[in-house]
Amino acid sequence: MDLLVAMRTFRRVVELDGFSKAAVDLGQSTAAVSKQVRQLEARLGSLLLQRTTRRMSLTDTGRAYFAECCRLLDELDALEHATALGTGEVSGRLRVNAPLSFSLKVLSPLLVEFMALYPQLSVELTLDDHLLDPVSEGFDVSLRIRSSLPDSSLIARRLGEVEQVICASPGYLAARGTPRQVEDLCGHDCLAYRLADNPGGWRLDGPKGRGVELRTRLSVDNSLMLCDLLLAGAGIGALPSFIADPHLASGQLQRVLPQQQLARRTIYALYASNRHLQQKVRVFVDFLAQRLAG
Repeated sequence: MDLLVAMRTFRRVVELDGFSKAAVDLGQSTAAVSKQVRQLEARLGSLLLQRTTRRMSLTDTGRAYFAECCRLLDELDALEHATALGTGEVSGRLRVNAPLSFSLKVLSPLLVEFMALYPQLSVELTLDDHLLDPVSEGFDVSLRIRSSLPDSSLIARRLGEVEQVICASPGYLAARGTPRQVEDLCGHDCLAYRLADNPGGWRLDGPKGRGVELRTRLSVDNSLMLCDLLLAGAGIGALPSFIADPHLASGQLQRVLPQQQLARRTIYALYASNRHLQQKVRVFVDFLAQRLAG
């Protein structure tokens, strides 16, 4: 058995979700594809795929192996490509996980610039506001916007900071009154970002700043939807500045308690220590650090 061929076959079976589709893609018979995967499992001494007459799914071992299999194959392809060119330029596929709202508002134009700088590099971007494990999910880099990060074996590099802005629509404030002090928030409908460090409260810094528990009428797990709700007059909420600023400038939203400040959140790039020296990871993180520093 050719190990690299078997690994590539296994990868295509998973990516295309089936032996027959992978066989067509690889120009082989379904029986040949199935045999290669069985031989790979025998070599590893572990079951990678659960097979039934109706569906196929990865085992826990298979999921972890698939992630590392993709990484190794991509690195090998990048090495071969760079060697063939004789230039050592950055190539291969970079898998990135990032929050949806941040990606749409901030990361999109930066990616266009980044990919123009590295034409031999392809980027696979997964948008998810939930905290995904970059190692088990097979990401090279995960971008996170948090007040702090839990201890882990991952490398965390600070890329920049994001201000949090408490705001509401002029219509809501005209109907319900504008809070003048922290205590006034208790009588208002507050909308919460459910994936925040503390979705049920805000820590305010400023004159008489303190922690305040919110009367949460609605919580969502996406900042763009939270913004739409605030624009519609549903209540008071906190938005990252990259979403709030255009609406504040146009007057569609107004700052609430401007003398108070929420703790800034940090933009982090997270990656496993074994990816630290990968050129594609290094140039991507360095690029973002330069562009987001302000």
